[in-house]
Amino acid sequence: MSSRKPDYPFAASSATSSANSGQPPRQQGNFTQLRPPVSLQHSPLNQQTQRRPFIAPPTPSASPNNSSASLLLPVNQRGPPAGSQVRPNASLMVPSGKGQSLKTKSSNDGILGKFFLRQASMKYSFGADPSSWGAEIGPNHPEPDDHLHNPDPRRDRKNDEGGTIFTSRGIANLGCLAILACGLVTLFAGYPIITYFSSHPLPTLGSLNLGGINKTGQVPSMTGNWALIDKDTPQSAYTINSFYDNSEMDLVFSDEFNVDGRSFYPGDDPYWEAVDLYYWPTVDLEWYDPAQITTQDGKLVITLEAQENHNVSYKSGMLQSWNKFCFTGGLALVSAEIAGSSSVQGMWPAVWTMGNLGRAGFGATTDGTWPYSYDSCDVGTLPNQTNPDGTPLAASDTGTKGGPLSYLPGQRLSACTCSGEVHPGPIKSDGTFKGRSAPEIDMFETQVTNVDGDFVGHISQSAQYAPFNSHYLWDNTTDNAIIHNPSFVLNSYHGGITQMTTSALGLTNQACYEFSGGCFDTYGFEYTPGNDGWITWISSGEASWTAMAAGMVGDPVVNVTQRPVPEEPLYFIINLGMSNGFDKVDIADLTFPAHLSIDWIRVYQPKGTVNVGCDPPDFPTAAYIEMFPEAYTNANLTTWKQYGQNFPKNKLVDNCT
Repeated sequence: MSSRKPDYPFAASSATSSANSGQPPRQQGNFTQLRPPVSLQHSPLNQQTQRRPFIAPPTPSASPNNSSASLLLPVNQRGPPAGSQVRPNASLMVPSGKGQSLKTKSSNDGILGKFFLRQASMKYSFGADPSSWGAEIGPNHPEPDDHLHNPDPRRDRKNDEGGTIFTSRGIANLGCLAILACGLVTLFAGYPIITYFSSHPLPTLGSLNLGGINKTGQVPSMTGNWALIDKDTPQSAYTINSFYDNSEMDLVFSDEFNVDGRSFYPGDDPYWEAVDLYYWPTVDLEWYDPAQITTQDGKLVITLEAQENHNVSYKSGMLQSWNKFCFTGGLALVSAEIAGSSSVQGMWPAVWTMGNLGRAGFGATTDGTWPYSYDSCDVGTLPNQTNPDGTPLAASDTGTKGGPLSYLPGQRLSACTCSGEVHPGPIKSDGTFKGRSAPEIDMFETQVTNVDGDFVGHISQSAQYAPFNSHYLWDNTTDNAIIHNPSFVLNSYHGGITQMTTSALGLTNQACYEFSGGCFDTYGFEYTPGNDGWITWISSGEASWTAMAAGMVGDPVVNVTQRPVPEEPLYFIINLGMSNGFDKVDIADLTFPAHLSIDWIRVYQPKGTVNVGCDPPDFPTAAYIEMFPEAYTNANLTTWKQYGQNFPKNKLVDNCT
């Protein structure tokens, strides 16, 4: 191994080192040259190409005018040290004279200049101070990166104000996170909830929203328990089997009347209202007064007493759920104790229903609506069921005792109503109006009948219709009139100039009268609306008889068509009256006061088909009622014309479309 120390390209050349070596450094031009390191002498690169020399910087002693510790000083500040030699790359550098700067052959050419500087930085060791190797560092010399550290208030105002987080990138990031979060919540929380409620639909219970809440999100909480289903209704009564096909039905409304002292004056009750009027359509003997109705001992009680009121000798009560509670389809049941005695004629207790477009006792509203159930445009919608030319002839001589068939004024809201006329709607797909009306279905009416010298309590259960068949005869074959209770028979009364009826009579429980035992019995009806519908009546808690819609098929003799089982939303009417037009009134043997007592009333509908409310979308009533408020609140208005209104124009007679 040689004892010679290696030469380093950046070793300082000084007088001391020269003296120690015993040889003066070689000089060539203006630069000092030192031998490259061993590592470069044996480099494979230098075996193929000419090795470029490393240039040693002058020692501090080589320039007596500069005491800087820098290893390389600008050429223009020093001269070459004595005895130094240089072998520059002739293609890149030219030796400069004393006092001149080192320059490239093409120092003003951008690409070549950059290349030279890059090569120079590899060959020379520059000092730490840029000014020592010719860089412009004065404050007035612009540099490409000045904008990064030179503030400009006008340019940077937006950033100085803080900017905004609502950038497209920020929104996209947050949006992706939100979508991911929603997806996870939907998967692990939403999906189970959706699955449950889609298979277990919640009823609105006749109100506007789930669970019976109203438009403001409130549930009725008035003192007296006013939910659609009475909290006192026993759980055993929450479901029942259909009397028609034995399918299970759900309770949708109930009133147990367990709270004593209830008042039914207008505005006092959310579901019921007592009227203050004389019921002239049936020429009653009493005045209906709200004071005659209350709740007592867990029952609704209507009292009929002999006391003069409004120039009549008796007063009683009529309770209605008109425009408060209605239902369409289903089963309606009532538990009642009949007023009076089963052996004395005269009392007329009734629980019945009517379409919400007609209000019982307010004649202007029922004029042209009761007892129609019709959705055809033909002569059945015209007054007296007769065309202007007098046809059909049967309409003039197939009524009672060969007289006119009908004295009705015509269907006011018929399917023949001209476009642009006032009509509650809806409009059918063919552009015509749906025929609307106020039909009637009775839960029960009772009377006492003389049977072979004995007076026996009977019940009448019926539905009223218009327009009429000739002679008021419906197709009461055994397929259309089905008797379930052997004590029931079809009523021999089929109708008259103001109504046609499907009716049957049966025996009541003779012990369930106020003065003949005092028990309560269950009455009602179950029905499906429409041309394919049916009505099954219930007496003593059992099916009594059924009338099929096919029994009201069209009658070509008088040119009328099918009358459907009532499709209108129905409301309840409960009243106790007397009228010689219904049953002979035996004033001498009647006991006053008499009381009709109702233990409870309930409505059921098939599972998943709840339809309660007085303004259903397919049979709206609210807007029409609001348009004619006086007709529905002034019982002294007995006809639509007296109210100052005309019937809407009819396509058949008014030359309109």
